[in-house]
Amino acid sequence: MMCWEDFAVGSVNEMGAHTFTAEEIVAFGRQFDPQPYHSDPVAAKSSPFGGLIASGWHVCAAGMRMLTEQILGRAHSLGSPGVENVRWLKPVRAGDTIAYRVIVADARPSASKPGVGLVKHRWEARNQAGELVLTLDGWILLRRRAS
Repeated sequence: MMCWEDFAVGSVNEMGAHTFTAEEIVAFGRQFDPQPYHSDPVAAKSSPFGGLIASGWHVCAAGMRMLTEQILGRAHSLGSPGVENVRWLKPVRAGDTIAYRVIVADARPSASKPGVGLVKHRWEARNQAGELVLTLDGWILLRRRAS
């Protein structure tokens, strides 16, 4: 299991890719973000986007799944105090394949919790054309190795 010391500033983890289907975009939209351009393919045609697009939260959720599978599930994670600077830069449409990567931006020991370190990570998600569709900065609390 990985600990705080295993997260070097500047390291990059390619987490994988996810292809968004119209069916899953609508299902997620209807359940969690029922705006017409996320949940109704017919109404979406007359939206400012000209068609169905994935909710930004759906794009984040797919990345969170990969983060958990690739990193958090193999680490002594103690949760997260939150995320910052979530940016949805381009719409994600049915058929788009989004590749996710995480860059370690900062790592420091906790000032208030002995045995705990914080890692700031930046997500970058790009579509099949290489265009950036999502960025966000997040924090992970991790157990430190006993010294």
